[in-house]
Amino acid sequence: MKVLVTRKIPEKGLKLLQEKYTVEINPHDRSMTREEIMEAVKDKDALLTMLSDPITSDVIAAAPNLKVITNYAVGYNNIDVKAASGRGIMVCNTPGVLTEATADLAWALLMAVSRRIVESDKYVREDKFVGWAPMLHLGGDFYGQTLGIIGMGRIGTSVARRGALGFKMKVLYTANSPKTDAEKEFGAKKVSLEELLKESDYVSINCPLTPDTRYMIGPKELRMMKPTAYLINTARGPVVQESALVDALKKRVIAGAGLDVFEDEPALAPGLAELDNAVVTAHIGSATTRTRDRMSEMNAEDIISALEGRRPVNLVNPEVVR
Repeated sequence: MKVLVTRKIPEKGLKLLQEKYTVEINPHDRSMTREEIMEAVKDKDALLTMLSDPITSDVIAAAPNLKVITNYAVGYNNIDVKAASGRGIMVCNTPGVLTEATADLAWALLMAVSRRIVESDKYVREDKFVGWAPMLHLGGDFYGQTLGIIGMGRIGTSVARRGALGFKMKVLYTANSPKTDAEKEFGAKKVSLEELLKESDYVSINCPLTPDTRYMIGPKELRMMKPTAYLINTARGPVVQESALVDALKKRVIAGAGLDVFEDEPALAPGLAELDNAVVTAHIGSATTRTRDRMSEMNAEDIISALEGRRPVNLVNPEVVR
């Protein structure tokens, strides 16, 4: 059987696949185009994709032998799951494994932007630092402040737990249903989005990208936030209307933002890169060696299960398995 891997992943997962199948790996250090994937997947039984790969109905239709698609990410909005299910193709992702690494990065961004770490580092490197000054690079406190979590799933809960238990923060959250475990463990309180935005000193976006969450944060929502507040996004870029965020940062409607994802990734909205009150990283939420190794193993294990007639552990469309 044949497997297409659209971009090189850690060896742990590749070895599992190469021991059993013929594996074709994208030889370029870049994402494959839709047309390249369509051509390469024609004779493949399994497809291992990246979140940036557009796995449309046309791509799926080009692969008559395809039995399983695994996404090297927890999200899978890049895959037309309905089209895959219609063909009886299993779709898998990598949930859970990247929770703590992504929560760590959310906090790294929160700390970096509020304490102006990147800005201060640049200041020192440019030889502008001439000594301590009482008003130099004043930033925001986070100990004892209010943390708002948009999307209290695994990652959102882990971000909240760090704030509540580590920094004695009050936690507000939005979710489709009450999170009683978090409420009992560290006093999280479920509120409306409007209340969360108005009351929080830090807002962390941790929800999936859906039609309902696209542009959830736009000009109106940004104006609801405190002028001293910070917005952190490690979820999906299009949850935030990036042009509106740039405008809000320029006008100091909010104090700052930390972003690991972007609306039109890898492109940034005009003006974002020039802002000192924005810290931007290259979609590195899960970028630790241990996490990425395990993600590759999870993808490989699910492909092997699917091709050997077993139910994959991380199946997102269980209706295809009878």
